[in-house]
Amino acid sequence: MKRITPALVTALLAAGCTGAAPASPRPAAPPPGVTVSLAQYRSDEPVHVLQVAVRNIHETPVYFADVQLVTASFKTLPPQRADATIRKTARTDLPLTYGPANCLPTGLPEVAPATVIARVSTGDRPPRAVAFPVPHPDPLLARLLRDECSEHLVKQAVTIEFGPEWKQTGSGSDAVMRGDLVVTRRGPGVVRLTSMGGTTHYIVEHAEPLGTLDAEARQVRLPVRLTPGRCDAHAFAEAKKAFLFPVRVTLDGGDERVVIVAPPKPLQDRLIQYAARACGLPQQ
Repeated sequence: MKRITPALVTALLAAGCTGAAPASPRPAAPPPGVTVSLAQYRSDEPVHVLQVAVRNIHETPVYFADVQLVTASFKTLPPQRADATIRKTARTDLPLTYGPANCLPTGLPEVAPATVIARVSTGDRPPRAVAFPVPHPDPLLARLLRDECSEHLVKQAVTIEFGPEWKQTGSGSDAVMRGDLVVTRRGPGVVRLTSMGGTTHYIVEHAEPLGTLDAEARQVRLPVRLTPGRCDAHAFAEAKKAFLFPVRVTLDGGDERVVIVAPPKPLQDRLIQYAARACGLPQQ
């Protein structure tokens, strides 16, 4: 057994008091002529992805090993591999998954400043951490924070789901899918659903307003009708948000919030088959 001498004990205690692990070096300033901004494609939002849009106005290529979004508004995720060499270009997009929003128990938070931390190298230099400040307030992050935290407030009060029973009435171009949104209480208060919006593929019809879950009620079912919004084959092949239905909600008469409601996968398959039949498209 290795003997621990008084001198060794003193050294260990000193290391513990000073935090033995050395502090990480501060990220460096960006290379000249290299800037970043944030963007998001239509297909990004459902999977919590945004794009780090990199611009390089110099002739010298810059290699990005990885990228990371750091902001108090969203949970910080580990750096994500980029493995991209950015030459002189108007814009190159590097995909980045961002963390869940940091929401408040009540109300909506203000968007916090954000920084993109990336390990980059120029020429034959090894990669080093570089901080790219995002112009504040960033409109994309502000919208994502608002939308996610609005949904969080609604979900504390109720769950909103597609009901299990959806039936087709009519045939051909007159066919309609009928079913319910089921609103089930989770917290106190009056919950009023003002409207349900359509998607790239479906038109939504319902009573105006959609309905209300009274303070004493545990659950309410609200009738909804769906019809195809587009019937071209290209739209079916390129759908990005076909099943992300926005529902506008107020809690105890407060500000209107938006929550995205999606049908379960078996119902999605039925709705696709229904829309194809109604549009006269070939069945898969």
